[in-house]
Amino acid sequence: MIYEDIKKANVQAMKDKDSVARSIYSVLMNKLMLETIRKREKGEELTDADASNILQKAIKELSDEKENYSKVGNQEQVEAIKKQIEIVEKYLPKMLTKQEIADIIAGLDDKSIPAVMKYFKSNYNGQCDMRVVQEVLRQG
Repeated sequence: MIYEDIKKANVQAMKDKDSVARSIYSVLMNKLMLETIRKREKGEELTDADASNILQKAIKELSDEKENYSKVGNQEQVEAIKKQIEIVEKYLPKMLTKQEIADIIAGLDDKSIPAVMKYFKSNYNGQCDMRVVQEVLRQG
């Protein structure tokens, strides 16, 4: 499970005295723990798909932060954030390409937008960007 892998990597980052990795692992563990608590309140468990969604949001936040630091010329922070993004990306599953998404859509009986979006959300959650699915669907 992704959460367990991140906990192990956090311990290793502490041993290596890697403050950049340590800070991102702490943030990720905090976000994952909060989601785990929310899920338990509903009687559910945290899945890898849930964890992937959290990691994708973290990458978007880091990208925005990196952009802001580059605007003000803080290159040291930009490099640190690039490293953090690389760390987070290691835990994400391989994302589906536009061609793979198009092939999956071609094999579906119901190609209406709601049906396709629901299918991808339930079967490929965390493995594709839903905006890309929508874009491929409109092109097809």
